[in-house]
Amino acid sequence: MDSAFLLTLLLPVAVVSHVLDLPPKALFKVGDRRELTCKMSSCPEKVKFSWTSIQDKPLFAILNTTDRESVLVFENVSKHHENTIVCNALCEKESKQAKTEITVYSFPRNPVISRNDRLILGKESVVDCEVSSVYPSESFEVQWLSGDEVLKTDEGNYGTDVLRIPYIFTPSSEDDGKAITCRATLHLEGVPPNEMTKETSGRVRVLSAPHNVKVSGATAVSLGSSLTLTCEAEGNPKPEFTWTALKPDGQSVEMGKSQDLSMHNVSLSDAGTYQCDVSNDLGRQNTTVSVIVQAPPMDTLIVANPQSSLKEGDTVNISCKSSSVPVTQVVLSRRENGKDRELMTSEGDETSVILQSVKLSDSGMFVCEAFNEHGSQRTTLNLTVEAHFLEVELQPDSAVSDRGSSRVLSCKASGCPRPEFSWKNLSNMPILRRIKTDGFKSKLFLDPVELEDEGTYLCEVTCGSIKRSKQTEVKVFSFPTSPIIKGSGPFLVGEMMKLTCTVQEIFPANHFQIQWMDGEREMHSEFGSFSNGTTNLTSVYSYRIDRKDQGKLITCRVLLDMHGVPATQVVKTASTTLSVHYPPRATKITVSPLTELKEGETVSISCVSDSFPVGRTVLSRVSDGIQTELIASDGVETLLTLPSVELDDSGFYVCQASNMYGNHSDSVEITVKAPPRNTTVEIFPSTNVQEGQNITICCRSVSFPPPAVVLSKLDSETNIYSLDGIFLLMNLTPNDTGLYQVNVTNDLGYETEIFNINVMENRYDPPPLVWNDFIIPAICLGAAAALLGAVVNVWRARKKGSYDLTKCNPGTV
Repeated sequence: MDSAFLLTLLLPVAVVSHVLDLPPKALFKVGDRRELTCKMSSCPEKVKFSWTSIQDKPLFAILNTTDRESVLVFENVSKHHENTIVCNALCEKESKQAKTEITVYSFPRNPVISRNDRLILGKESVVDCEVSSVYPSESFEVQWLSGDEVLKTDEGNYGTDVLRIPYIFTPSSEDDGKAITCRATLHLEGVPPNEMTKETSGRVRVLSAPHNVKVSGATAVSLGSSLTLTCEAEGNPKPEFTWTALKPDGQSVEMGKSQDLSMHNVSLSDAGTYQCDVSNDLGRQNTTVSVIVQAPPMDTLIVANPQSSLKEGDTVNISCKSSSVPVTQVVLSRRENGKDRELMTSEGDETSVILQSVKLSDSGMFVCEAFNEHGSQRTTLNLTVEAHFLEVELQPDSAVSDRGSSRVLSCKASGCPRPEFSWKNLSNMPILRRIKTDGFKSKLFLDPVELEDEGTYLCEVTCGSIKRSKQTEVKVFSFPTSPIIKGSGPFLVGEMMKLTCTVQEIFPANHFQIQWMDGEREMHSEFGSFSNGTTNLTSVYSYRIDRKDQGKLITCRVLLDMHGVPATQVVKTASTTLSVHYPPRATKITVSPLTELKEGETVSISCVSDSFPVGRTVLSRVSDGIQTELIASDGVETLLTLPSVELDDSGFYVCQASNMYGNHSDSVEITVKAPPRNTTVEIFPSTNVQEGQNITICCRSVSFPPPAVVLSKLDSETNIYSLDGIFLLMNLTPNDTGLYQVNVTNDLGYETEIFNINVMENRYDPPPLVWNDFIIPAICLGAAAALLGAVVNVWRARKKGSYDLTKCNPGTV
């Protein structure tokens, strides 16, 4: 069989191959229910289907399979369903595969515009557009539009499900009320056209504080007419209006709360400045307008300055003025013989004329008339000129002057244009002091004031044929210095004190008083006697000193009893503080905490005394008749602290205070106690003795109070007591061998010592006396001498507050 025939046989077999039907792409919307079908219709038998995910994640679907198709059901599609899936089919041992790519999108709602309703005029603002629950976000495009004009375009970013696109701009007043649109478009193949684009529009609301404020209406009105002012302004929210009248005195009066301000039957008081205040939530602004009320001249005045009643020779200024309304001309005239004689004319609202050195003929009526385009007003003044009436004034009416000071007598004339002055005294003595006359005043200078200036002075004034005079009295005093106190101090208690107070160069002495004062209490008083000139005034005060007078303030007060003397010179004082001396007293020594102490405790010993002047305080200890200085200080007290007392600190302590006038002392006894310590035991002649020998046991210990000493054998209940620590054991036997204990005890404690005694039995006759027989008695004699010295030490130790056991009266067995 050739190859062509073989090919003919095989061709039908290739045609029989089966087809697997699966869409290559699928577009799902989030939230929908979708199905994906894989089928093989050409297979004559039941097909075996299987599904696999190319991406490493589950299929998130329900599988429904029949003989020739398999369906994946996707309930409530989410973005997790986005995947690439392979459908596998097996038919008659032939395996087929088909792949599909699932794309998911989400675009459920329209954009939301916010922050578009409260934009501030002229201030950079932000309007937000938010598109939520979108997928895939990178396929979205968001645009801001105003009408057909694209304002801004932004692309979505990968990985977010909310797109927030701000639009930043500075709004103008033209933007208010305009529509602004946010449009979102999903650029994804296969999305239905009606779901590709969604948009939302909103109105822009531009807020602004009041601005462009202005007032319209006539501001110049006639008296009695009506006036309407209108206040206009721009602003959003709509502004509120308030009218206020600004008064000349700085106060303000509210006129109303509306755009229009209306006034009827306008008066002059309505003229002035008015303010329109415009406000809303964003701010406020105001403007002012001046209202002028037009009227004929009013409040026209004619005034004579200084006054309308004059004396001959005076000068007067006659002024004419009109206020309240604008005035174009004023005319000042004098009425003579029924007619006005013009004196001065001025353009404006005022004029004036000055009349120098008036005469009686200048008396009469003067006329002021004001003119403007609306009319005129006329007012008059009567001027009166009279002859002079001379008056004289002399100051002061009376004078009290300090010697050496300055005094000026001033004489003043009134009612006369050219007065003549002269000065006299009642004693007709010539006045040699300086006199200065200037116009209507004449002054007499007493500089410096002397005693001779005392007297009565007369000022006489002549004005033509008229004479007038005034007189005054001058009194002189001398009180130049404060008093001086002298004394013989210091003062000793019990002695007489003598103080002298002197005040120098006083006058008049009979007006002076000297008082001796103890605080506010007067102790002694004296008055001065008459003298023609200055003198010294002295007072002596004696007083017996007591210790309670220490530091007392004694004052010498000098008083000048003379009417008219300045209050600062009526009283002068001098004071001295008494320094009272006395020897030491009330000396006291104090021990803290107690006078009976335990060894090692802390004690403070203070010494206090009272003396003046302060002397020396010494704290000493007396022991064995010897006084030892411990501490000394200059002053009335001293303090000694012993941080840890010992037995040797027992004894008498003496505090002695002294100064130049004597001394005083106090004492106290301090006792220091201690339990037994440093206990030692000495045995004579030895702890090893022969049967029949005697032993002396000497126990020594340091303590206070003296201890009781007990000797006992440890294997026996027998106790031997001794007050001095000496025990004599006589005629010993081997049974006395053993351990012994000495117990030394007082109220504060005890101490023990243990030792061994060995008594050897005699097994042969005693040998003849040898040198040891002489040595032992010698040792005992020596010990007895030592015991005698120890007894002396015990006596001394008792005085020091300690006790040292020595040999005394031994106990026996």
